[in-house]
Amino acid sequence: MKLLIVTCLRDFKDAVANIFHEAGVRVFSMSDTTGVKDEHDQNLLDDWFGNRDGEFDSLILFSFTNADTSAKALSLIKEYNAANGDAFPIRAFIVPVEATSYES
Repeated sequence: MKLLIVTCLRDFKDAVANIFHEAGVRVFSMSDTTGVKDEHDQNLLDDWFGNRDGEFDSLILFSFTNADTSAKALSLIKEYNAANGDAFPIRAFIVPVEATSYES
């Protein structure tokens, strides 16, 4: 069993849902989160109108799934990022699950 973890901007929710569907991830959880990117600019004139340090409405999605399904999702996310070249790529991680409280 694997834990597939995905983080993305809220704007990419539908893209991740489509990737999950294509990969065979049928059950997942989703939670709102705030992503923070702390990039203080050394030139104060460049930061003249700045407000909060790079806070972004983000999501974290996760699913307990098998190795093949999680690998397929990771591959599709890499393809999506390569095709879209966004400054805020979808991030994905696969974590092994060593033990569980239930039998599947």
